[in-house]
Amino acid sequence: MDQPISKTQRKKNMHALQYLGEQLVTLNPALLEQLDLAEKLRDAIIEARKLKKNEARRRQMQYIGRLMREIDAAPIRQKLDGILGPQKQHQAWLILIERWRERLLADEAALAEFLRTYPQANSQRLLLLVRNIQHEEAIGKPPKSFRTLFQELQELIPQPHFDK
Repeated sequence: MDQPISKTQRKKNMHALQYLGEQLVTLNPALLEQLDLAEKLRDAIIEARKLKKNEARRRQMQYIGRLMREIDAAPIRQKLDGILGPQKQHQAWLILIERWRERLLADEAALAEFLRTYPQANSQRLLLLVRNIQHEEAIGKPPKSFRTLFQELQELIPQPHFDK
């Protein structure tokens, strides 16, 4: 016997669909076209982008959530994950690089740990860049070595590969 869905579960499902709609509103138009949305839903998403007032935007987002309940959202969610997945992985990679750069600048012991993690790294080059950054900061020069260290770390830390 199928048990009826509780009111709490229905509300959770509605909020999940509304959140999916919010993600769709933030997509650029080219990515939105890849999703093959129903015309009514696509028009509502385009309208939501135009709205600037909070209350009007909130009502439009609720309307998008209601439209999402009328369609099967699973294929949209899968396609959206396929589109946003590589972007999230790339963002995580850049954050990892930034954290390593901060650690290398803040703690001398971090260099040894970095070299253990990435043995192909040139320790002298990294040490020189860290010292140049500290010198540039001390005399108020532009952060040329700061950017160079980031580029060096990009070459050393492998970027995650993903399939589209």
